[in-house]
Amino acid sequence: MADGGFQSAPAPGLTVGRPVAAHDGYRDTRDRVEDYFDRTATRTWERLTSDAPVSGIRATVRAGRDRMRAVLLDQLPADLTGLRVLDAGCGTGALSVLLAERGADVVAADISPALIDIAQRRCPAHLADRITFTAGDMLDDALGGFDHVVAMDSLIYYDTATVAEVLDGLARRTTGSVVFTLAPRTALLMLMWRAGKLFPRADRSPVMVPQVPARVAARLTAGMLREVERINAKFYISTALEVRPC
Repeated sequence: MADGGFQSAPAPGLTVGRPVAAHDGYRDTRDRVEDYFDRTATRTWERLTSDAPVSGIRATVRAGRDRMRAVLLDQLPADLTGLRVLDAGCGTGALSVLLAERGADVVAADISPALIDIAQRRCPAHLADRITFTAGDMLDDALGGFDHVVAMDSLIYYDTATVAEVLDGLARRTTGSVVFTLAPRTALLMLMWRAGKLFPRADRSPVMVPQVPARVAARLTAGMLREVERINAKFYISTALEVRPC
């Protein structure tokens, strides 16, 4: 889910926790994320990603996400005409729309059918032919190759090894860049991590894993990692990064 939130607490309902055990793997974590956004948090995310009034905490999350979206877009060409771009974990589709407005042919993929439904309903009619929405795994080989990939808040639930494997897989299918976000390993985040719970219903929410970019970079084999910018908007703390294929 690229449209995730409070990246040191991605959004109301998400918690900071221990890395996923190796035996759980990518698929188990992915399935927990799907369950959360399809069954627990759909209405929360629909409201958070709209212009409807929200609480003070959620307002800072919304503002931080807006700033991060702009940072990620700044890493891509201003004119994307004729380029194929994957919005990996598109959520409710805000970033997909902005990519299409720049002329990109967008594949907007999200594991949550409920979020894809919202994204399709929100898509402006004049951009409908530029965005292909698909409910499924953002790593599905059937999606093909791309000029660029954007993954906003869709890798925040995985351990370091899995993040590196996902980035390698995306880099091998991308001619340009993979721009994405991770939760930084800050003192505040680690305090939350040790507390183990930030919002109610934590037992039903995915676990977000703070990362050290250098550790991710050390595991990459198909690309070179660059840290772009950190956004700290009170209840949204997130780092934008870029991987370019070797």
